Amino acid sequence: MKILTPLAVSASALGAVLMMSGAPQPARADLPPVGAVVQAVPPLQQGLPSLAPMLKTVMPAVVNIAVTSKAEIQNPLLQDPFFRRFFGAPEGQQQPQEREAQAIGSGVVVDAVKGYVLTNSHVVAEADSIRVRMSDDREYDAKLIGKDPDTDVAVLQIKADNLVALKMADSDQLQVGDFVVAIGSPFGLRQTVTSGIVSGLSRQTGISEGGYEDFIQTDASINPGNSGGALVNLRGELVGIPSNILSRSGGNIGIGFAIPTNLARDVMTQLVSNGEIQRGRLGINGQDLTPDLAKAFSLSTTRGAVITRVLPKSPADKAGLKSEDVILEANGRPIENFAQLRNRVGLMRIGDKVTLKILREGKPREVAVTIGKEEEIAADTANLHPQLKGATFAPLDDAARKNAGDTRGVLVQAVEPRSAAARAGLRQGDIVIAVNRRAVQDLEDFSKLANPQAPELLLHVRRGPGALFILIR
Repeated sequence: MKILTPLAVSASALGAVLMMSGAPQPARADLPPVGAVVQAVPPLQQGLPSLAPMLKTVMPAVVNIAVTSKAEIQNPLLQDPFFRRFFGAPEGQQQPQEREAQAIGSGVVVDAVKGYVLTNSHVVAEADSIRVRMSDDREYDAKLIGKDPDTDVAVLQIKADNLVALKMADSDQLQVGDFVVAIGSPFGLRQTVTSGIVSGLSRQTGISEGGYEDFIQTDASINPGNSGGALVNLRGELVGIPSNILSRSGGNIGIGFAIPTNLARDVMTQLVSNGEIQRGRLGINGQDLTPDLAKAFSLSTTRGAVITRVLPKSPADKAGLKSEDVILEANGRPIENFAQLRNRVGLMRIGDKVTLKILREGKPREVAVTIGKEEEIAADTANLHPQLKGATFAPLDDAARKNAGDTRGVLVQAVEPRSAAARAGLRQGDIVIAVNRRAVQDLEDFSKLANPQAPELLLHVRRGPGALFILIR
């Protein structure tokens, strides 16, 4: 007895066939002929939902990025004076060796005409060469237009024809619960697609210390290699750039973060125009509005940012902002805490105007402030000693003054890995209090003393509770 292919037979029909005896049975009009090969109906004709049609148009815009860099290798034995003398190594030199390192990430084409590709800053941070591989296996050398570590956004450019670019959606329209799809190259597996929902908005994780964070949280699976890829909505529009994950194991546990396109678009515009980001500022210090502070100020709300100090002659001072003002909104968007206010202002352009809704002595009012230049970096590193290259110097903030117990000196705000300043021994958080035995009062003093003409620099540095001297030649 012949049995029909199960794919083409319903459960009731199959039962009827199994119960048949050897005697011929009359043919049924609703069944195909015995032994016939029946083709499955295409999913779209069956009315089954599928992301495939959307992904066919989106995936050609998502690229694989291969980065080659050189990493220094320190021989720990040569750090010991005895071994340096034994092997004849010069004193004071640790003779670092270099090896070639490779890394992979993802990117997304956002301008098909000019060949602009968005990715993460950390993907290309140490790149000596960058190679972009398209979904059709075409490969191109990429030019780094600019990168901004504070937002983890970088812009590349490739020269190629027939590119496909994704439309950048208004990420402010996203809502928790919206369906999203992540596309990238996790662990080098190109063109990998995962789906999920928007789990949260405006997340500040503290992962990038001192950075500007306004993340989209999603449970769409994001793993190493997804960085810089695409987070798209169901219309195939770019809503975010996957950046990092929260995980104890290094693998996905359903908590991933993506940079919203509105933030990425603003950063990209500045990088393309200027090659760098010019941070805006209000000129205030502040803190979160806690329930205890709200009670002390006789306020009904517990969300907002409290101004604790207005810097003299700053944009905030000129606009009339005062200490104890509580900022509730910036350009109509709610402010939950001081970090969110810092993000909003820091991502605005110098000269832009922001309308702040504030509470002063419990009464609401609006104040318009023109965004000014960020004055954290007043020392021009181009006019400093070349061995200080890679370090960012800033005036002492309140926390640094408190820790140092002094008001003089300059703060080492950041030190780029593998830079001359890093090799010299400077660290983030150091406070330079003297150069060549001359006291440093402020950035102006430091700029004069640490000039390129100085044959060497003897830096007196405070580091935590202690102090040390660093000789730079």
